[in-house]
Amino acid sequence: MFTRLQHLLQSTSGWVIKWRQNYRFSAASAYHTYLYRMANLKFRADVLFTGRELRDDQSVLVLDDDKKVVDIIALADAGDDVQYHPGWLLPGLINCHCHLELSHLHKLVPEQTGLVDFVMTVMKQRHFPEAEIQQASEAAEQQMLRQGIVAVGDICNTAHTLPVKQAGRMQYRNFVEVSGFVPQTAAMRFQQAEAVYNQFAQAGMEQQTAIVPHAPYSVSGALFGLINAHSAGKRITMHNQETLAEERFFVDGQSDFRRLYTGFGIDISFYQAPGKSSLQACLPLLNQTGGIVLVHNTFTSEADIAFALQTGEPVYWALCPNANRYIENRMPPVPMLLKNEVNIVLGTDSLASNHQLSILSEIQTISRHYPEVPLHTMLQWATLNGAQALGLDALLGSFDPGKQPGVVNITGVENNVLQANAAVQRIV
Repeated sequence: MFTRLQHLLQSTSGWVIKWRQNYRFSAASAYHTYLYRMANLKFRADVLFTGRELRDDQSVLVLDDDKKVVDIIALADAGDDVQYHPGWLLPGLINCHCHLELSHLHKLVPEQTGLVDFVMTVMKQRHFPEAEIQQASEAAEQQMLRQGIVAVGDICNTAHTLPVKQAGRMQYRNFVEVSGFVPQTAAMRFQQAEAVYNQFAQAGMEQQTAIVPHAPYSVSGALFGLINAHSAGKRITMHNQETLAEERFFVDGQSDFRRLYTGFGIDISFYQAPGKSSLQACLPLLNQTGGIVLVHNTFTSEADIAFALQTGEPVYWALCPNANRYIENRMPPVPMLLKNEVNIVLGTDSLASNHQLSILSEIQTISRHYPEVPLHTMLQWATLNGAQALGLDALLGSFDPGKQPGVVNITGVENNVLQANAAVQRIV
């Protein structure tokens, strides 16, 4: 008798537990279906790129009233008011390298002069009225917004762009750049950069701002030390191996950069080439920072990549192909970077070295030169990778629930290849 009763209780208990589980599942499903159907914004396209993967045209992106991602669901569960956009939908684009404060130099610097003459021309033309610089910076930001860009890693030698950034139209990481190759000037140069940094900090942007080196060929060991200490734990950036002259300057010292310093009246007779690549010479001097975004990398080698990865800190390799072509008519070694599975991100550089500030245009240039690179791979560089490089991936870069990455529509894609008429539009 006891055994039969025990069996009955166990059977009943199991049925009750199963009923409760099914009830909870059904109730949760009904609640989420209600949320999806009542959500403020629902989007679908021919292809939905999440920041990580491709989804088909039966996938619907759901956002709430605050433009936060709720989920990606099946079209059959989405209800009414689903907005359809021909082409591809993806998260907002990330520009990991820009010089917004040089926007006033658009079309004033000749193309394909080589880096040394480009730098000399820019330095001679920087002194414009601040109001004109700010006006050009605001116009450049508007151009980026129209091009679907939602965040920028911006190089700052001054605080001229501060009013533009205070408007809050997009996210910024401010990299206050400092240079000074003569060791005796390190303290003075750093104080000048610190004064710019303090202006951003006083405007409430200290967490989004770091002091960074310009490039290996323009920063002394003493100045690297000051930067390293001040930016401890912070993500920084640096122009890297942009020209063959940089490598020659560090390997054997016979370089066009000597003409650069002579042109500015700077005595570098003290300098002795270390006999190694610029990256291998200077990266150990930045051992306290929280990772680095290396920009251009046109002459980076596999040995340099292996050296950088040994540091154990996050390293991102920013490509700005349109600027490389504008200045030296070169392209970065994309196949080699892909072979070594590094973290690639994209930038535009400045309007002094580019015809526009468009990440889509950078992708088109890479596609023309390296058609074997899949479009979705480059889009991940431009979205999730870029957000991670700038430390903004909790908010941007992918369609993960809770994020506010924006929504961008790309048209002019056939068989997963960008066509000449490809265009980008910001939807959210």
